[in-house]
Amino acid sequence: MTDTDRLRWGILGPGRIAADFFAGVAQSKTGRVEAIATRDPSRPGLAERFPGARVIKGYEALLADPDVDAIYIATPHPTHAEWAIKAAKAGKHVLCEKPLGLSAAEAEAMQTAAREAGTFLGEAYMYRLHPLTLKLIALLKDKAIGDVLMIKSSFGFAKPFEKDHRLFANDLAGGGILDVGGYPVSMARLVAGIAEPHGIIEPDQVFAVGHLGSTGVDEWSAAILRFPNGMIAEVACSVSLAQDNVLRIFGTEGSIEIDQFWFAAGKQGGTAIIRLFDATGKRQDIAVDEPRHVYSFEVDAATAAIREERREFAYPGMTSADTLGNLKVMDKWRAAIGLEYRLETPAVRTRTLTGEALTRKQLMVPRAHIPGVEKETSMLALGMMLFSTFPGASIALDEFYEAGGNLIDSAFQYGGGTQDRLIGEWVRSRGVRDDVVIIEKGAHSPLCYPDVIAKQLTTSLERMQTDYVDVYFMHRDNPDIPVGEFVDAMDEEVRAGRIRGPIGGSNWTRERMDQAIEYAERTGKTRPSVLSNNFSLAEMVNPVWSGCIASSDADWKGWLKEKKVINFAWSSQARGFFTDRSAPGNMSDPELARAWYSDLNFERKARAEELGRRLGKDPIQIALAYVLNQPWPVIPLIGPATLSELRHSLNAAQISLTPAEVQWLERG
Repeated sequence: MTDTDRLRWGILGPGRIAADFFAGVAQSKTGRVEAIATRDPSRPGLAERFPGARVIKGYEALLADPDVDAIYIATPHPTHAEWAIKAAKAGKHVLCEKPLGLSAAEAEAMQTAAREAGTFLGEAYMYRLHPLTLKLIALLKDKAIGDVLMIKSSFGFAKPFEKDHRLFANDLAGGGILDVGGYPVSMARLVAGIAEPHGIIEPDQVFAVGHLGSTGVDEWSAAILRFPNGMIAEVACSVSLAQDNVLRIFGTEGSIEIDQFWFAAGKQGGTAIIRLFDATGKRQDIAVDEPRHVYSFEVDAATAAIREERREFAYPGMTSADTLGNLKVMDKWRAAIGLEYRLETPAVRTRTLTGEALTRKQLMVPRAHIPGVEKETSMLALGMMLFSTFPGASIALDEFYEAGGNLIDSAFQYGGGTQDRLIGEWVRSRGVRDDVVIIEKGAHSPLCYPDVIAKQLTTSLERMQTDYVDVYFMHRDNPDIPVGEFVDAMDEEVRAGRIRGPIGGSNWTRERMDQAIEYAERTGKTRPSVLSNNFSLAEMVNPVWSGCIASSDADWKGWLKEKKVINFAWSSQARGFFTDRSAPGNMSDPELARAWYSDLNFERKARAEELGRRLGKDPIQIALAYVLNQPWPVIPLIGPATLSELRHSLNAAQISLTPAEVQWLERG
């Protein structure tokens, strides 16, 4: 291979790890370093440390360089997401130092950007591509020590304390878990998943303890991972404590030990020894001799993926799913020991993940005026039930807002108040209270009484640190209470200015809504004008939760149209029924089957699949478009778990269905 045939790398950031990568590229079979970007080109020693590479001022200039094919991101942890996303948008392939992001939510946003750009994105756990790892996998697959039951692994060292050093600096996301804890976690998951189809398995339990130092970062910590197959892993990391850093794997017929596994045969190459012990304790040494630099293998693996137009590493490299699984474990590890970085808090994270001020970028979500709400409102509402941290919630909320969304759904009971708090934190950090429309719900059974409404609303407003909500629903009904008492209680909050828009009921019958409307009109109270019942192309066969009511049949449609009541429809996409998770006879998700399986619904799903093929959309997108294209206002509530799911739904909001197509989806 000639020099001109090699993949041209640009290194973003000139630190120590960048020098290691540069040395690895030099010994690779497929790459060469074309340029290195730094904010300070006059920095001494750059030419000597990176011989032959052009020194470019500024990271943006490197992304714009036409002579660079791929970017290696070697900047501090907090900037990985920003520059990986920007690189993808610039059409550059990316190999990013670990951790890919500070959290699984950040990593998923990075992966979404790369997927949309059609570029490669890989996380640089270099040991995964080394021949030593391949040899270990082969031994375990051949049952050299029988069935693996336990793994013990650590990566720890004693760095003298310097409060401003990146390993101890809170504003640089220092500490052991993010810097080196991912190594033993990734190895444990790899070993535990040897027999799995995709080579990895996720723990179902994570327990952890740790010590937070004076700067608020974890200086030493340990965790126990339990896997569904019964395997257990003990992992530890540290930046202030030297550990033996031996990988130990225990099986039913022996054990394996490898020293300093993370550096394989050594950074510069050499011989690694796998110590294999049989059931009697007899030792056999297996040598893996490799003269090449440990970083050279990830360079060649990335090049192979890029040239084969793959968007991720091949096993045993860190695939996209592997990276997300690893970071989800690290998220739990951090949460267990109370490790939060200031830069992840609402007071500091006031901009988007790419460092920009929040603005409208494109109007993907249709908007209209809801009677009773002064602000123009998106005809799609975002629910936050699946988010538990501000970084994750803010990524989704930023995306929704940038696409034109401003209707946000919450409830007193969601996450014990977590969703109220997250919404309030985001609204304040972005300064958008006057631009968003907040739905709040209260008085869920068993506490479904008139006097509960004011008490719970007070708590929700305190959580959100706002003085009003825009739309209010009683979360359930209590038929034992005269409906007028509920109307009176909500009307008092409207008159007090704590509800500044329409009121109504969630999971209410037509009869109770009629009684509430009649009472309000007769007494001059605020008329209930909104409903939040299930509405979907798939009709709910059995209630998803006790007390739930669906409004998808012909009688309900006629009533909604006649009464001019807007339905804020939950489970508008039938909770995954329109995906490959459902099929006649497929009982892998018994709750999905119980609530949605019927001949009528499978017929509608088939029609959604057919229309989706014609329009180039997925059936679940057609199902959402069906709700959005009703002849009277139905506002779907969506609850994506990830950024990619949110974008998928936002794309569905742009589908325009004719009345004939809507009718055909229903009736054929």
